[in-house]
This record gives sequence, structure tokens and C-alpha cells, in this order.
Amino acid sequence: MKTQSKLVRIRIRSATARDVPALVSMIRGLARYERLTPSLRLNEQRFRRHGFGRHRYFEALICERAGKVIGYAIYYFTYSTFTCAPVLFIEDIFVLPEERGQGAGKQLMVALARAALREGSRQMEWIVLDWNAPSIAFYRRLGARLDRTWLLTRLTDRNLRRLARRK
Repeated sequence: MKTQSKLVRIRIRSATARDVPALVSMIRGLARYERLTPSLRLNEQRFRRHGFGRHRYFEALICERAGKVIGYAIYYFTYSTFTCAPVLFIEDIFVLPEERGQGAGKQLMVALARAALREGSRQMEWIVLDWNAPSIAFYRRLGARLDRTWLLTRLTDRNLRRLARRK
């Protein structure tokens, strides 16, 4: 099956509102893969509004093979005061397990790099779970380096609301 799939060209395109059901399904797949399903609070209507409404919080790419969605990437731009340039931040990148190792992830990363350069970015950033050895190896093959000097810091839910109430 994989050999036959390699013969069918991969297509990367910008996602549209019509892709929301496929994106939602794949986000659920990513949550399962990352063992984060219990913390998933995905709401299809809110997701559609945030990604395809008047005020967009993110951009999305769809990866297809033979008309079937096999992967996606969600990204947005932040800003680096140190480089004085926008930074493309990859929130999600996911390829269906049966499609991995056949070029889809690489093509998504190429499309993301091109989007970064179009906007004048000098870097792309993303987070990878420390136990995800296959992804870490993939990113290293692309030339990425893991920077363990920075720690992801997160303030959520109750603690976020508590901080916001402080005077």
C-alpha cells in the first residue's frame, strides 16, 4: 500500500472553511498521538470562527494525496524583537500515521518555510514533545536544532483568571 501511495503526488494548499471537519478530525488524531485527549477542548464552531472568520487567529495548510486529506499544519506569526522580524510559529503539524515517511511532513515544512519567507521571517519555531523521537529525528534531518535552554511556561484556566483579577 505504501509503495502505491508514493506514486500519487502530494498537494499542499491553504485550508478553507470547508476543510474544518477534516481539520477537527485530524486535531483529534493529533491529541490521541500526543496523549493529550483529556485536555482537548475543541469546539468546531469556535475553531471555524477563529480560523476562517473576520478576525483570523491562525492560518492552516492542508496536505492531500489523491484528493484525501492526509495531513495539516496550523501556524501564526509572532514577532521577535531581537531579530526585528516576524516569526512563523507552527502550532500543529500532523500527518496520518499510515502516511508518515512518504514525504507529506517534509512538504508541509517546505510550504511553511516558504510562507515564513514571504512574510519576511528569519525563523520558524515550534514545540515537540521530548518523548517524540520520530519527530525529533525528522526535524533534525531538516536542519532544525532543539533548543533546551528555553522552557515552555504556561498559565491556564483558574490561574490565568486569578492573575487577571489582581490589582
